Amino acid sequence: MNVMCHVLQVSRSGYYAWRRRAPSVMAERQTKLTEEIRQVHERNRAVYGSPRVHRDLLEANVRCSKNTVAKLMRAAGLRSKRRKRFRVRTTDSRHPHPIAPNRLNRAFCQPRPDLAWAADITYIRTAEGWLYLAVVIDLCSRKIVGWATSDSLAAGLCVRALEMAIRQRRPQQAVLHHSDRGVQYACDDYQYMLVRHGFQSSMSRRGNCYDNSVTESFFGTLKTELVHHERYATREAARQSLFEYIEVFYNRQRRHSSLGYMSPLEYEQNLASGAHAVRRNEADTVLQESSAHKLRDRARPGRGLAGRQSRNPNPTPKSPN
Repeated sequence: MNVMCHVLQVSRSGYYAWRRRAPSVMAERQTKLTEEIRQVHERNRAVYGSPRVHRDLLEANVRCSKNTVAKLMRAAGLRSKRRKRFRVRTTDSRHPHPIAPNRLNRAFCQPRPDLAWAADITYIRTAEGWLYLAVVIDLCSRKIVGWATSDSLAAGLCVRALEMAIRQRRPQQAVLHHSDRGVQYACDDYQYMLVRHGFQSSMSRRGNCYDNSVTESFFGTLKTELVHHERYATREAARQSLFEYIEVFYNRQRRHSSLGYMSPLEYEQNLASGAHAVRRNEADTVLQESSAHKLRDRARPGRGLAGRQSRNPNPTPKSPN
């Protein structure tokens, strides 16, 4: 003890007074707030970062600032789940079917539900092989209005997702349907469904992922928050996990920064009741700034897509097999 006090240049009496001293009011408040932060983080599957945790605390009448939440989360080792990079090509645009023009033109923020939907496909790894997931997203509320899974990329996968969306939403006006130009969306069966229900088809430009960035963003969120942290023994286990994430958590509970930190269901309920509490203009500004930042990164040498292409001018796509 004498050596420690000498090294730290404190008196023995001062050390024992510090040991006996009760925690300060600030320390007690931070301890209590850290526990509340931990509960919010665990309740939301440990996927929330400090902005969403802060919004949950405010709605629970817990007074705190964003910076305080971020600092206490770092001190407690709490963080949002991180993204892993891996890609399998699911789009095959080498087909003889007609291609629709890009009628959406990146108008991703729609004023009302069922004005424009976006559709796409991704893949889930299981011990039995790949499970493919097709989704249909409402661009107003970001709600997953239709989805389907299959062990193949046949067109029936996308047709079933669209059928679910139509059955659940029953749109009363013509809907703009946006997708990539893959054969699953350009084939006769899918286009017949669109024409039959009065949809107007829109397709992304070749090789331009930003034209359908809402679905790309959802797939990134899905894999960051769920898929990359699971090991599915069977395709059925993956289907059950996807159902619970999409229908229970994503559509009904998860806060979306583009919706003023509301869930898709809450956002649609606010629109239906005539409430105007959603700050979409503010969210749109954030999205535009984020897109501009990504474009600047792409223009820098060695950064973004342009940098990756310069380092590997002839990339070989990975195959599911």
